[in-house]
Amino acid sequence: MEDIPLELTYTWREARTRGVTRRQIQQDGLPVAHGLFISRAIPATVEARCHAWAKLLPADAAFGLETAGTLLSAPLEAPSAVQAVLGPRRVLPQRAGLAVHVRQLGTDDVISHRGLRLTSPAQVFLDLAARHPEAELVAIGDALMRAGHLLPADLEERLLRAAGIRGVARARACAGLLDPRAASRPESLLRYWLIADGLPAPEVQIPIFDRWGRKVAHADLGYSEWKIALEYEGRQHAERVQFGRDVDRHSLMAADGWLVLRFAGRHLSGPTAVVHRTRRALMSRGWSS
Repeated sequence: MEDIPLELTYTWREARTRGVTRRQIQQDGLPVAHGLFISRAIPATVEARCHAWAKLLPADAAFGLETAGTLLSAPLEAPSAVQAVLGPRRVLPQRAGLAVHVRQLGTDDVISHRGLRLTSPAQVFLDLAARHPEAELVAIGDALMRAGHLLPADLEERLLRAAGIRGVARARACAGLLDPRAASRPESLLRYWLIADGLPAPEVQIPIFDRWGRKVAHADLGYSEWKIALEYEGRQHAERVQFGRDVDRHSLMAADGWLVLRFAGRHLSGPTAVVHRTRRALMSRGWSS
């Protein structure tokens, strides 16, 4: 007897109703929860797990919080349990591998993304404001904007309706700092730390021109007025070709009077080194607080 083709996600009942044998389910199915499976033909990603859970959740459910943020390309660690958001009801689903949160969501607070119902990017930002520190929230918001998911007008409208909601004060404080030009979480963290410590707000993605007006480089962050550039060096900068390019770029910047401050992963544990060195650099170029 030939195997019956299975969907990429399915329940035990669905498969057995179609005549699939127990043995085929055991060979093909990766359990997500009791009676719920992802086919071993695909990776068990957060997206795949959400598609599986959607088979069991009520029609008004939407995936939210860190789960939705992960699906929308925010720099978040994927949660071990899929997070679903439901409207108020007497009985909430309680299953291992599923975390249910209650929200009163409007029509504008839910979107469709890759076949899944998610809370809107603005709602995700608001929900995460109560769960993450300001620097990380800025990095999350930057990423959502960079990916084209979060629009300033949508965020402003959602926060206007958020009076009394836990985390709204933090969300409002960080909303005005978001910048879609930030290329990575480290750049967002550095920018937030400098602003929070009272230093001038750094420019983002600054073009660097030589004396003939030709663009020779760009800086992740910096201050054109004082010719100070801040660069975050990720692991890719250690590759031979990229390392050579960086040497040329930094040499060209220095030749035209730019002071380049370079930071790496070791500096992301806290703001002290970043803020202290940037302050000293600014003061050396004539800035005063």
